Amino acid sequence: MNDMEAQAFQRGRGVRVRGGRGGGRGGGRGGRRAVITDEIRATVVDHVVNHGLTMQEAGQRVQPNISRYSVASIIRTFRRENRTERLPRRGGRERTFSDAQETAIVNMVMANNALTIRQIRNTIINDQVTFPNILTVGQATVDRVLRRNALRMKQIYRVPFNRNSDRVKDLRHDYVQRVLELEAAEESNTFIYIDEAGFNLSKTRRRGRNIIGQRAIINVPGQRGGNITLCAAINHNGILHHHSIIGPYNTARLLIFLDTLHKSLIPPDQIVHAEQPRWKVYERNPQAQMPLIQAMEEACGNIAPEAFQGWIRHTRRYFPRCLAREHSL
Repeated sequence: MNDMEAQAFQRGRGVRVRGGRGGGRGGGRGGRRAVITDEIRATVVDHVVNHGLTMQEAGQRVQPNISRYSVASIIRTFRRENRTERLPRRGGRERTFSDAQETAIVNMVMANNALTIRQIRNTIINDQVTFPNILTVGQATVDRVLRRNALRMKQIYRVPFNRNSDRVKDLRHDYVQRVLELEAAEESNTFIYIDEAGFNLSKTRRRGRNIIGQRAIINVPGQRGGNITLCAAINHNGILHHHSIIGPYNTARLLIFLDTLHKSLIPPDQIVHAEQPRWKVYERNPQAQMPLIQAMEEACGNIAPEAFQGWIRHTRRYFPRCLAREHSL
């Protein structure tokens, strides 16, 4: 084989190297096309048309660099159609809902968080004013719209309907305003927080851990039994007074609690409300170790003063929202 035959063999039927130029995934023309933004297109047109640069020079002046063939295509489009922007994406099915209609769906869910996908779908089909082009739609399409707008299924949090009424907002505003006035006064004032919490032997933690495929269980009494209510008064230093009774706290029982607190500590006109140390009782597992009332009494002594201070700081985070009369959730 002479030299010319060897060169022809190398050009024609030589050994093909995998992954070389023009072969394999992502190599040569088989790679993913780079997206040239409208800003880069306008810059390239300015370099060539207004400043007289060549195609290759204009392609090297932008980052990332583009080839002279891409520059030539951009200039050709500019001269033929007088535009530098890319055309909108075409092909495929058209959108089922417009932007305004998707906003209406989002507002529908925001107004009623308990709507199911089927109810949303039926509302869309029946509402021919907002959705005149929708004669039928699948639940999967509605679900994609909700996910695209960052709406997810969550556990419903029950809120009393009077919590965000105008009267309650005004009361919260007046309460915070009074607290700030007392803190700004020359004489020092001590704030005492009072609240009550109900307990029952059947109440346990709602979440636990176990091996995948097996339920997380906990043993509870067969009968629910009566409720036991604990009322406590706290400040920054800890629990000042607590008392537990069988059944709920009514007005008469609360007045007795306030009288006892008044005799031991402060006048009752300076008392406000606070969080309850509920889970300290359940951590003692009272249904298996001791009577519930005894567990409640002993749990009150296991709470460090830092925990009370943290609860009080947490309540003060809502002061700006109360002063602005915002919704409370």
